[in-house]
Amino acid sequence: MSLPPRAARPGLVLSLLLVTTALAAQDPVIPDGVRIGIEYRPGVRPAVVLLPGNGIDSIREIVARDLDFSDRFDLVHLPADAAAGASLGGVTPNHALLRTLGADFAVELRPDGSKVIVRVHEVATGAPRREQTVQLPAPFDLGFRMAVHRVSDEIVRWITGTAGYAASQLLFIVDRRLYRVDSDGAGFTTLSPAGEEVLSPTWSPDGGRIAFTRFGAGVGAVIVQGGAGARSVLAGTTTALNITPAFSPDGKLVAYAHANEEGTHIFIADAVQNCCPQRLTAGRYADNLSPTFSPDGRRVAFVSTRAGPPQIYVMGLDGTEQELLAPFDYGVTGSSNAPEWSPDGATVAFHRDVNRAPQIFVVDVASRRVRQLSSAGRNEDPTWAPDGRHLAFVSNRSGRRQLWVIDMVTGRIRQLTFVGDVRLPAWSRRMAGPASLVHSAP
Repeated sequence: MSLPPRAARPGLVLSLLLVTTALAAQDPVIPDGVRIGIEYRPGVRPAVVLLPGNGIDSIREIVARDLDFSDRFDLVHLPADAAAGASLGGVTPNHALLRTLGADFAVELRPDGSKVIVRVHEVATGAPRREQTVQLPAPFDLGFRMAVHRVSDEIVRWITGTAGYAASQLLFIVDRRLYRVDSDGAGFTTLSPAGEEVLSPTWSPDGGRIAFTRFGAGVGAVIVQGGAGARSVLAGTTTALNITPAFSPDGKLVAYAHANEEGTHIFIADAVQNCCPQRLTAGRYADNLSPTFSPDGRRVAFVSTRAGPPQIYVMGLDGTEQELLAPFDYGVTGSSNAPEWSPDGATVAFHRDVNRAPQIFVVDVASRRVRQLSSAGRNEDPTWAPDGRHLAFVSNRSGRRQLWVIDMVTGRIRQLTFVGDVRLPAWSRRMAGPASLVHSAP
């Protein structure tokens, strides 16, 4: 790829993120066009049934969807004639009936005054596996759905040993406005006012802050915004174009790309003290952008055009030991963009052009082995769920750019958003909440 003249270089940076093309209608792909490379055998997942009961149907509905979207269970749906007999005397689960339906575990949600009793029963033994009494906000409270998502994640942990990802949210851009949505596609919220143009949203590790680029007066500044809405301009970003911010795992640092007529380079600044920007990449006539921290905070993966087309590189936190991370076949595959390090540090997801269309890839950090995940339509901007087994990405396979989620183990894929053209998603880590457990029993 020949690079444009120096005067057009900042435009190259924007084109890497904002290039828009005609969206050809694609057949929905579930899961055709997904290349996982992992043999999955149906039937080996635990079978779980959510017991019916009186009241709190809204909670049961959210939990049922969360358990389904976790992709860790085969959900047993009670036939209408079996639902009434799922409990004996309306209290004790009918384990004999549940065994005939093939259930391994039964999840019970029972109101207890202003609280909810959450139990998981082992159907084979007929004994409770785990129990908690939870104080939830009122259904009209803004924190209600997230509190229920945390209950779902605990249920997943009780059964599998690993928490779910339901208590998380995604940021994304539609028409340069910032939006947020829960992991199940509900709770759609606008975060930026009309008329404000933003780009490149990202989460702090604790979910308490976000950062993004705000355009205005010829400058693209990095804005750090707290949960209460307070904003500050990150040090070093008050001039020129500053994009693709990323928080360090401890939340203290923000890496970003600073573009001017001399090129685009990655800087790092102290987001707590709001000071001390330092440049990590060197050289001229190359663009370096889209930094992403390794989970241990010691390395940064990023995009660079130093060898021609944009590709994925990696360096130390001090800018040393810069090298190509994701090998590519020149002439077979094209530009690589939008890297994001997985929560376990083992892989980096990104998108790469194949036959002039971006597709989702992952590279194994240790072996440098590159694997293509998608093939149908245009697929770009991958972002990891907190569980490290799900990826969200932008795809036009339904006819226009929307968010889709893929389970890396089973290959199951589902559409998350149904709005205008979506760009640049960012998935949060699990959202911690106030202590709400009244009682816990093994």
